Amino acid sequence: MDKSTHFGFKTVDESEKAGKVAEVFHSVAGKYDVMNDLMSGGLHRVWKHFTLTTSGVRAGDKVLDIAGGTGDLARGWAKRVGKTGEVWLTDINSSMLTVGRDRLLDEGVILPVSLADAEKLPFPDNYFDAVSVAFGLRNMTHKDAALKEMCRVLKPGGKLFVLEFSKVWKPLAPFYDFYSFKALPIMGKLVANDADSYQYLAESIRMHPDQETLKQMMLDAGCGKADYHNLTGGVVALHKGFKF
Repeated sequence: MDKSTHFGFKTVDESEKAGKVAEVFHSVAGKYDVMNDLMSGGLHRVWKHFTLTTSGVRAGDKVLDIAGGTGDLARGWAKRVGKTGEVWLTDINSSMLTVGRDRLLDEGVILPVSLADAEKLPFPDNYFDAVSVAFGLRNMTHKDAALKEMCRVLKPGGKLFVLEFSKVWKPLAPFYDFYSFKALPIMGKLVANDADSYQYLAESIRMHPDQETLKQMMLDAGCGKADYHNLTGGVVALHKGFKF
């Protein structure tokens, strides 16, 4: 018997969710970076920079970027680990991965790339010094399974970084809701010719676990310690997990 899960505010069979999410990202891949800059006023770059600069990732480290899309974090990790390090760019969506790979190649950044499902990672146990996922966890059907896989491939002493939309500071909520459900679909229609996908993205943020719930999920998945830092009034949170 199929189990149900959420796709935005809709309820769908678990077996259908991955396909529906894939349709969204196949649709928006070409305009993804332009829309990110428009939607966040460029703040997504600040949030990613904060992730990179507070990571403690060093030269020679091995880093896995999951749901890496157009390659922003992977590029940053590559600069930090240098020629002695190793950075993998992965995504479950071929359109997003192709955009990211081509963009990095155009910049002269050559990284190993893998079409990979976060719930079944094709990497050995205890391999990476760091694993990151930025704005991808909320789209996964089985978040608990994905987090366990991320912990599995981390070395003891390794770090897991989850950068994701979260529970906004309560006084900001009415303004944030108006922006998310009124402005975002209009921008999606005008720029990407796809209002529905951006309606889904706004809904998926509301269905994602809040800061404390995600922290507990990371502990349950195998992190010995986890904490988070709210950014921009809780619009986004950076969760850090540590594998003992």
